[in-house]
Amino acid sequence: MTEIPTEPIGSIPRPTELIEAVAACGGRTDDPALEPLFKDAVRDTVARFEATGSPVITDGEMRKYHNFWDYCVHGLPNTKAAGFALPFASGHVRRLPELTAAPFRYQQRADRYLEEAQQYATRPVKQAVISPSALSLLYPATGIDGYSRAKFIHDVIDEHVREVRACLQKGAHAVQIDFTEGRFALKIDPSGTLLETFIDLNNQALARFSREERSKIGVHTCPGGDRDSTHSADIDYADLLPSLMRLDVTNFYVSLAGEKDRRRVLEMLRKHLRPRQRIFVGVVAPIDSRIESAEEVRDRILEAAEYIPIAQLGTTDDCGFSPFSDDTSTTRDKAFAKITARVEGTRLAAQILCA
Repeated sequence: MTEIPTEPIGSIPRPTELIEAVAACGGRTDDPALEPLFKDAVRDTVARFEATGSPVITDGEMRKYHNFWDYCVHGLPNTKAAGFALPFASGHVRRLPELTAAPFRYQQRADRYLEEAQQYATRPVKQAVISPSALSLLYPATGIDGYSRAKFIHDVIDEHVREVRACLQKGAHAVQIDFTEGRFALKIDPSGTLLETFIDLNNQALARFSREERSKIGVHTCPGGDRDSTHSADIDYADLLPSLMRLDVTNFYVSLAGEKDRRRVLEMLRKHLRPRQRIFVGVVAPIDSRIESAEEVRDRILEAAEYIPIAQLGTTDDCGFSPFSDDTSTTRDKAFAKITARVEGTRLAAQILCA
């Protein structure tokens, strides 16, 4: 029987012991005393991921401790904290740092997280990385003396390509580019100009990869998911998807379970889907406190199969379960229960669709 591929998005809530220990260190994660806790967190996350039956796993972003967004530049001496603001519907705000001087360089790359997870994993490991378009928001509107925006963008792309290629060379099952700012861009600029700038920037980076490499690269879109809130769920997918689907990747991980009208979104996906692309539809919603049943997930997949060819269909979670480390609105147990439902529901749907 042919299977329907299913993959996670990335983050899992961090263990309480780790959160408390980092807080006791003033939020610093480089204290040597924390190292055993980080190793235990990665090891336990991999083991629990594999226990769900998921054929592809992640490290739960344990080492991207503060958040999925600025892990690669966290701690850079030429940044300051008060950068680009991302407001959520609940009223809280997340911020990117702001670059204060040249040059732009990664402080750490995600391939190191991949390598650690592979030490414990018996199943394929995917790796999420941040998009060049998100990192482009680090450059201040006032500019930087002696460091043009064009040079900055060149350096961002160089660093991104180096990171993605390192992950592929080290055996990542897939590399997922997190693009949560795509939908939010339409909130900042309803004309779509900013979104098109983001798409073009990301495609500049993707152009440096071969077709074979791009077959293992995907992009994740969602309206955000932090403290049971979103930042852009009020933005119509109809304004995002035509541009999103122009990204030169094979895999698209699309938040869907939390949408009010899933069939409408599926109709749009069918319209813009191109050959050799695969849509991983979100079938569980991390910010929904209820744990979906396997049967509910199965039915969502059967619904999606009415619009997307089976050969181009996959399943995923709408978003990471804890993109920011201080988000404890979802427990580790609940996150893994939802993942188990996704895996089992996908298996049940495959029995019907792929027999």
